[in-house]
Amino acid sequence: MFTGIVEERGTLVRVTPHAKGVRFEVRAGFAAKAGEVAIGDSVAVNGCCLTVVSIADGCLGFDLLEETQRVTNLRALAPGGVVDLERSLRYDGRIGGHFVSGHVDCTGDVLVLEPRGADVYLRVRVPERFRHYLVPKGSIAVDGISLTVAEVHADGFAVWLIPHTLAITTLGVYQAGALVNLEFDMLAKLVERILEGKRDASSTGYQPAGR
Repeated sequence: MFTGIVEERGTLVRVTPHAKGVRFEVRAGFAAKAGEVAIGDSVAVNGCCLTVVSIADGCLGFDLLEETQRVTNLRALAPGGVVDLERSLRYDGRIGGHFVSGHVDCTGDVLVLEPRGADVYLRVRVPERFRHYLVPKGSIAVDGISLTVAEVHADGFAVWLIPHTLAITTLGVYQAGALVNLEFDMLAKLVERILEGKRDASSTGYQPAGR
């Protein structure tokens, strides 16, 4: 579980294919500090929950399965590319963003990324089957960054970015045309699934025990 508050930008230094996928090696500041991360820990890489399988020379190693590459923008990364990094939530820590599972729903296309006044306007196109999760003032994770939806459009959404977000995340190096990972609010998805279950039960005449 994560909060969508990115800790730092890491740099992909090596991609090594193997029998079941690829090994990503990412240079990260907290990889070089003793006790900050351990093999087996979960780290969100561009919002995708991955397991640390190696730590060496200031780099974290992650194994990516074919499904991970298919669903996320990690498939498009090459050595030298940057990624957002966040270690998993500690139960004694603050939740500065919103609950983020690290299970990416889909990728979206950056349509607009430009300065407007003191801040930067970001507009993203979303695949049609996910657009019903978009709610004005709702939460969304973009490359693992917890953001608030400012506008809902027929084809996607827009958010406003402050300078700090641009300074420490991948959005500071992206341009229009970039591919971003999207994770929609898990509470919205849970409610949707519960309501679907109720509709299915109603259509079949089934009543849960005790009702």
